[in-house]
Amino acid sequence: MFVLNEAALAAIAEHAKATYPEECCGVILSGDGGDEVHRLANVQDRLHATDPRTFLRDARTAYTMDPKELEAVLEEAERRGLSFKALYHSHPDHDAYFSAEDRACATPFGEPTYPDTTQVVISVMSGSVGRVAAYAWSPQAGDFVEVALKTDPAR
Repeated sequence: MFVLNEAALAAIAEHAKATYPEECCGVILSGDGGDEVHRLANVQDRLHATDPRTFLRDARTAYTMDPKELEAVLEEAERRGLSFKALYHSHPDHDAYFSAEDRACATPFGEPTYPDTTQVVISVMSGSVGRVAAYAWSPQAGDFVEVALKTDPAR
């Protein structure tokens, strides 16, 4: 089971709606003060414009987190003693599933880059938030599997 505070879920939903029809992305950190959402830039359009042969998709159907922003947020988490709880991204006009592309990005060498970090996918249909799903790495399955997502108002 993956537990997320209501404020964090609301922040992710707002981010997904604000970037629609493009994918949003970010991270969730957690500590004694609860969950914190950190929006990151989706640089997929820039990559696609620079090298469309390598980066076939644009930001409407793919995301790439700005690596410098991700590094800065993870360094901040370490300084503050926070855990790296989850990565999140949206699926504009698609269901909240863990796609083959999501899997490939999360496991570039066959193993997850962040095995203890949950992947949260939020569906945005015509600008309205739909289903939100959480996926965790299962060593037994050798894959990401959907886990129950529970919200907690106090966390």
